[in-house]
Parts: sequence; structure tokens; C-alpha cells
Amino acid sequence: MMIDLALLPLYLTTVIALLLIPGPDMLLIASSSLSYGKKVGIYASFGNATSGLILTLLAALGVSALIAVTPLALELLRIVGGLYLLKMGWDCLRATPAQTPELVQEDKIAKQLYRRAVVSNLLNPKALLFFVLFLPQFVSSQLAVSSTQQMLALGLVLNLMGLVFNLMLVALVGSLGQSLLNNEKFRVNQNKFMGVIFISLAFWLLASQLQTIG
Repeated sequence: MMIDLALLPLYLTTVIALLLIPGPDMLLIASSSLSYGKKVGIYASFGNATSGLILTLLAALGVSALIAVTPLALELLRIVGGLYLLKMGWDCLRATPAQTPELVQEDKIAKQLYRRAVVSNLLNPKALLFFVLFLPQFVSSQLAVSSTQQMLALGLVLNLMGLVFNLMLVALVGSLGQSLLNNEKFRVNQNKFMGVIFISLAFWLLASQLQTIG
């Protein structure tokens, strides 16, 4: 067994509580589902899960712990992450009505949102610190397996639960989004809506990091 059964109920309860707290990931997935429909929201959810698995692997191998104790590395991540989100928002705001994606371009938009979900989460220092600080709390000395194996198992459970939660969110929000996609006025302005979302995420990221530094 790679997870201490005595700690498992507390771990699962904590994960559920964390998933229910609104955050940048939830905002990105919900807004993409609302703007472009369920398929795009599903891709964004898998993008978030992909970045979560990468961060789990980094945390388990100790790489992210090394980055976390290097202020310059965290500062660079904060700046790059914020600028990346600002660029995505600016690109969306500059899009003309003629550039508004048609339904036949759904696959292209879905892949774009997948990549954006992966990159934006990987460039978020708070996500990095979360995996470094959270997973080790549930590593047990009572198990024969290594702490690395335990963290990998804990991270897998966390990401699986997060994916299920996000897919449920997509199903709920995407139903409303599908009806909006048939509204021509909404279709024309959907890029601007996503632009505001990305810029808001950028300021959210930068402001939270400034508060931490202060």
C-alpha cells in the first residue's frame, strides 16, 4: 500500500475542501466551458490534470522543492506566468469578430485551451509551492515504501479527484454555454470575454504573489 490508510480519510476530506475553493483553475475551466462549450472545457480540464501530474512528479523528485527555496526562481516564475496570461488576454481582446472561432474550429480551440491550461498552471508559483508543501503532510513513516512513491500516489489521487470535479463543472457550465454559442451577439464577443478572464487571472497571480512577498 502506497498511502497510509489511517491518513487517507483526512487526506480525501482535505482534497475535497480544496477543490470547492474557487481559484484560477476553476475560473479558467468554467469560463472556457461557458465561452466555447463542453468539449473545450474538457480539454482545459485535462490540461489542468496534465500540469498537476507534472508538478506531482517534480515534487516527488524534489526538484520543485529546490526551486521553492530559491527566491529568484520563484520571482521569475511569477513574472513569466503573469506576462504569459496578460499576453493571452491581450490577444483575445484584439481579436476581431471575423476571428471569432466558428463551431467547426472547435478542435483547434480545444487544443489551444489545453495548452493554455497546462502552461498557466505550471507557471504559477503558488501551484508549485502547493505540491511541495501539501503532499509531504500525508507521507507516513509507517509504510515500507519510500516518501517519493507515497507522494506520487498521493498526487495521483489528488489529480484524479480534481479531474472528476472539473469534468462535473464542465458538464454543469457547458450546458449553459452550448445555448449561448447559438447567440450571434455572444459569439462575436466571446473572445473579449476570455480576454478579460485571462487578464484577471494574470492580476490575480501577480497580486497574490506581491501579498506573499509583503
